[in-house]
Amino acid sequence: MKAVKLFLCTALLACSSAWVQAQTEVRLAVHKSFSLPKPVLAKFEQEHNVKLTVIKVGSGNEMLNKLILSRSRPIADAVYGLDNSNIAKARQAGVLAATQPTGRPVAAGLQHGLAVNYGYVVINYDKAWFQKHNKALPKSLADLASPAYKDLLVMPNPGTSTPGLGFLMANIADMGEEGAFKWWGDMRRNGVKITKGWSDAYYTEFTHNGGSRPMVVSYATSPAAEVHFGKGKYSTPPTGNLFLKGGVFRQVEGAAVLNKAKEPKLAAKLVQYLQSDEVQAAIPEEMWVYPAVRNTPLPKVFGHVSMPPQHSEPAANLMASKQKQWVNRWVRTVMR
Repeated sequence: MKAVKLFLCTALLACSSAWVQAQTEVRLAVHKSFSLPKPVLAKFEQEHNVKLTVIKVGSGNEMLNKLILSRSRPIADAVYGLDNSNIAKARQAGVLAATQPTGRPVAAGLQHGLAVNYGYVVINYDKAWFQKHNKALPKSLADLASPAYKDLLVMPNPGTSTPGLGFLMANIADMGEEGAFKWWGDMRRNGVKITKGWSDAYYTEFTHNGGSRPMVVSYATSPAAEVHFGKGKYSTPPTGNLFLKGGVFRQVEGAAVLNKAKEPKLAAKLVQYLQSDEVQAAIPEEMWVYPAVRNTPLPKVFGHVSMPPQHSEPAANLMASKQKQWVNRWVRTVMR
């Protein structure tokens, strides 16, 4: 009897091991702000009998640069986190598969991929700091470059961060290339601080989190996130938004199948899954942006979010063809 039980256990273990080995791996490259609940990701694995590996590759533009460098042997099968400021560059560089899967109706679309979420890049400010210092808020980008606001703004580098790049795109769309870079020269002289990524700007340099800068380039939804993570500490957000003309960019992030993916069919299913009801419902309180698929319910805390009355962005073909030139000029203007 013991021998029979031992045989059965051995057989079950062998079958289990064979099943695990039979699972195919599908890889998703993401930027470091990507976040979804484990059960939501596990649901895709269970539905398709696959192992899903999520590969975090730094900030948005860092991720794109690494995808370009590895395009002959891609590090993943699909990518999430390219947006309307850089996805055309990815397409031109041969990073994306020529054919992408069909998606669902969305509130904000994306060329060359499926839109997963969108949000507004704006300047957040620390309400308590401005109240303590009895300082009026700037009413324009020109105000922001005046001596009254010297050393008060921090923003992520457009060369490595997609929010930083989006903010620069809004500046150029509104002021024109020459006007925008003149303004950035003024901002350099006015002490703007630059960080590598959004997390450094928001969680290290922003006064609300113990830093020295009471204004930060972030998202219009960040004040709602502060209420949520305050766990009852705040009835209203401790931070606010500045919807300055030329300082608001609508960022649409999405997913796409990579060129030369090892598992292109599964990659396409994974990209489509990011528009599923489960993923879309999780996005607001995981990544603090709006779900792209129309009519997705929003959590109650999003009642603290104010929508910008307008936003600025250059034409998609200009963002694709001139982005490198604009970023290089920004680096020369601000960093050197």
